[in-house]
Amino acid sequence: MKSLTIKDVARQAGVSPKTVSRVINGEAHVRPAVRDAVSRVVAEMNYRPNAYARGLSSARSFLIGLFFDNPACNYANDVLLGALEQARTLGRHVVIETVTLDQPDWSTRLEESLAGLRLGGAILTPPICDCAALIAIFERHDVPVVRIAPYVEPDRTPRVGIDDRGAARTMTEHLLALGHRDIGFIKGHPAHGATQRRWTGFCDAMQAAGLVLDDTLVRQGDFTFRSGIVAAEALLDRPKRPSAIFASNDEMALGVMAAAMRSQIAVPQSLAIVGFDDTQLARMAWPQLTTIRQPNSAMAAAAVSLLAERDQGDTKTVLELPYELMVRDSSREGD
Repeated sequence: MKSLTIKDVARQAGVSPKTVSRVINGEAHVRPAVRDAVSRVVAEMNYRPNAYARGLSSARSFLIGLFFDNPACNYANDVLLGALEQARTLGRHVVIETVTLDQPDWSTRLEESLAGLRLGGAILTPPICDCAALIAIFERHDVPVVRIAPYVEPDRTPRVGIDDRGAARTMTEHLLALGHRDIGFIKGHPAHGATQRRWTGFCDAMQAAGLVLDDTLVRQGDFTFRSGIVAAEALLDRPKRPSAIFASNDEMALGVMAAAMRSQIAVPQSLAIVGFDDTQLARMAWPQLTTIRQPNSAMAAAAVSLLAERDQGDTKTVLELPYELMVRDSSREGD
């Protein structure tokens, strides 16, 4: 079956294709009666304009680029779902792109992508959202950018995030309230801004409780399951092992669970384990994982909205969304 074109709609409505384009793109200078007539024909014919074609025929594109360094991680899945749903609601379309900063030709590849896509906006996720050279490329191509949870130059672009520092402090206070004092901490990837903020929040709570930080209870991870296992094995092999471990994300926390299971350490009776993010894996684990619910999908949806609102002249630049402490069986008192 032949696809409908804008010319088919124009012929049926008795107007020019340019007028149809103006109505679809919400442009001014179209008489109300004509706008109503064209809108009625668009609805009757169930016409769905091609997003790329819309960008070619108007001053702005309806394509939003969602940029990751690793689109295969659990975090990326939540972000993608949130962006897609909100983009559909606002009449935008999302394309997924990857930027691997350790590849020597990453900037050339990005330049080529931007030249071909004609994006109306871009969403940058951690850690690439903190790359100044990458942001400069978008600026040269005049592509509006919204960043999710940036750490470097946070006010350079509109941004969406949560209070990572406050959330980590809340989680640490939860463990302290349960009576834990020897708390192990596993840092996230050094390139992620959230890593430092979560570590600082942990330190805030420990110092407020009058506790001296023990460097031997701190291990470096990289937000992967494997790094959680490695860090946990080092912590659990100490002569005096911690009574609780706070991993900076859920994947590492599940690695801690695996290490505890291998060592036949009961959770939470002998070891409380907590994470950060509240991915689906946190609820699939056994015992279910206590974690901080970071609204990844909502943050992505908010980023899409900021880009759409910018088209309408809205200059809002900062959105901080609420987090939530999700207490589950991996730390529950008395289990």
